[in-house]
Amino acid sequence: MGQTSQTHMLQIIHIDEHLVAINKPAGLLVHRTALDAHAQQFALQMLRDQLGRQVWPAHRLDKGTSGLLLFALSAEIASLLGQAFEQGRARKRYLALVRGWPAAASGVIEHPLARDPELPSAGQTQLSARTDWQCLAQIEWPFSVDGRFASSRYALIEACPLTGRRHQIRRHLKHIAHPIIGDATHGKGAHNRAVAAHLGLNRLWLHGLELALSHPVTGAALLLHAPLGGEWQLLKNAAPTMGP
Repeated sequence: MGQTSQTHMLQIIHIDEHLVAINKPAGLLVHRTALDAHAQQFALQMLRDQLGRQVWPAHRLDKGTSGLLLFALSAEIASLLGQAFEQGRARKRYLALVRGWPAAASGVIEHPLARDPELPSAGQTQLSARTDWQCLAQIEWPFSVDGRFASSRYALIEACPLTGRRHQIRRHLKHIAHPIIGDATHGKGAHNRAVAAHLGLNRLWLHGLELALSHPVTGAALLLHAPLGGEWQLLKNAAPTMGP
């Protein structure tokens, strides 16, 4: 599912002697995993080969998620960045296409999540989790998923996770009944298929737009931004109406 990298060169957004940020394509794993044993390309190895040096991932993005991905250029910096993420000192902003129109313009989701989203929640430790969100645009497309309605409604959501649980944004948006389109695990298959057919593209519609943190060595404020891929233009081109 989703797009795969068509080139061996990754888009580098920022690089200095301590860290590097890339714009990861949808469909690319961060590193090798038994969960997807057939994958042949990984951001970690691709970036290592591109730079000609070892790199360490500072955080993760799901395979289907595109956007900003930060790597350290030493184990020491990786440890410092890991602490910043764990302690909530790195602020992330995502864009998502979700099912339905939210009843409010913005909101806060505070809902504990099981540690491992791949396993049943029952019996697992529940971890505190918070995501702030706001609705950026409403979309109505002229196809029916539910026989009661002639059209289908979707929204563009900006989501800012204040904690770093696995699949947090995907699970939280499902919790408020606005699952992300293209999410095969936490979403709605009928909507995923309908939007993919309408746009001519099947992907998880989640993109890491921005990361703000203090540089682990200099302390300077870093604001990193990963541009949206061209496929996001499909949302504007295919929408008869897109209101604020």
